[in-house]
Amino acid sequence: MTDQNGFTRRRALELLQEWTKGESLRKHGMAVSVCTEAYGVMEAERRGLRGAEAAEFVEMYASAGLLHDMDYERHPSLDEHPFVGVKHLREAGWPESVLHAILAHADYSGTPRESHLDKALFACDELAGFLMACALVKPSKSIHEVEVAGVKKKMKDKAFARAVLREDITSGAELLGLSVEEHVGNCLRAMQARAGELGLQGSESAG
Repeated sequence: MTDQNGFTRRRALELLQEWTKGESLRKHGMAVSVCTEAYGVMEAERRGLRGAEAAEFVEMYASAGLLHDMDYERHPSLDEHPFVGVKHLREAGWPESVLHAILAHADYSGTPRESHLDKALFACDELAGFLMACALVKPSKSIHEVEVAGVKKKMKDKAFARAVLREDITSGAELLGLSVEEHVGNCLRAMQARAGELGLQGSESAG
């Protein structure tokens, strides 16, 4: 197996932190990464990948999630995001599969969603943000208190987290061949398992 030439989740996180100073955008990248990585694990299992090969495959999913908005804080215009970030990553030698997925997550880039990674990143982008919003309105601010039924209900409330594109959540689920409930459940479980990293552990009261 290759050593990935340093193209790891750790390096991706370093780049996200280097390019992005705002805590909310950093947390968004981490949440999208956690959800996208969960789909990478499922796809690796489906393909029968094992050991180092599976680990390398999953790292690419996690890295794409961390890097998809790395340039947004510095270059938020449609002319520059995510093109500036992708140019930087390409010059650094990041795998084309990751770059393609980052381009494909933006509708206006004209890049088709072809690979499973392309579809997973797009599907997780808006949903990860929505799940964070659902957690942060809980008194405890804990993702563990968020449930699939509650998320579905809040998706119908247009006043809640109005910047989140509901149609991207539903079309993302379709791209993955899943129902919205399945997709929400997959991402919710992934974020609950990593709640501490995401700052969504809440005030760990009894229970």
